[in-house]
Amino acid sequence: MARYHFFTLDVFTGRPFGGNPLAVVLDAERLSGEQMQAIAAEFNLSETVFVLPPAKAHATKKLRIFTPRVELPFAGHPTVGTAFLLAKLGLVLLDTADPVIVLEEGVGNVEVNVQLGPDGPRTTRMSVPKMPEPGPEPPPAQELAAMLSLSDDDLLPGRLPRAYSCGVPFLFVPVRDREAIGRARIRPELWEKTVSKWWASSVFVFTFDTEIAEAQIHARMFAPAFGVVEDPATGSAAAALAGYLCELEEHDGSFRWQIEQGFEMGRPSLIDLEADKSGGRIAAVRVGGRSVLMSEGWINLD
Repeated sequence: MARYHFFTLDVFTGRPFGGNPLAVVLDAERLSGEQMQAIAAEFNLSETVFVLPPAKAHATKKLRIFTPRVELPFAGHPTVGTAFLLAKLGLVLLDTADPVIVLEEGVGNVEVNVQLGPDGPRTTRMSVPKMPEPGPEPPPAQELAAMLSLSDDDLLPGRLPRAYSCGVPFLFVPVRDREAIGRARIRPELWEKTVSKWWASSVFVFTFDTEIAEAQIHARMFAPAFGVVEDPATGSAAAALAGYLCELEEHDGSFRWQIEQGFEMGRPSLIDLEADKSGGRIAAVRVGGRSVLMSEGWINLD
């Protein structure tokens, strides 16, 4: 019987039972893609990560990332959380002067900086290898509001929905306040008609009306195509959101935002987002936060 060692973490949180749960399966090189997908469906979390030896030069480990339905070329909370786990377990050698883990993913190598404390890693922050790419013109805002069970008046005046991707595309819909975002619900029949076959089928709804003073953005994310009704914290969406936010910044510079997500689900998450803008273009995007190691076990396969 083959046995595979796994751990679960809560990512983008500093306390248990917050953030976005993640399963990480170690030494997964003997598993087929079909087995990985079946295991991800068994865990039924937003994403499950499988750690393999690197295939490319300069990478520390290779990751394959699965939702309950599909494999992804890149995802934020799996990258941030897996880097934390590898550092926590001492499975990678870290230069204390420059503690960086390089994770090989479908979009390329992703560098993750590890902030070390006396008891091991404190936070992990990834540098996105692919800058935000704008998508095509979205469907009419009125149709998107209806798809989200909202009215036209709930949308944020003067800010149109836009789509961006850093490897996984998202449709960003700004709304007026937290009261409106709290009422957002995907209407499956309208989602199917409006965006299920469009460039970005995952919908990231956000507002600048936040619950905690330190945050600048309050968000929710719905991804029916991935088998994710709602996600508590979405690092890949946060990275792509930098494209939208940097358009609002008239000048070059380094910008920082904190995104709160998952509050409506009872899993409060805090995502740190940074972007550098130079010559009117985005030069770098970084996404990070804290993680909590939650459980450990074994998967038994005949």
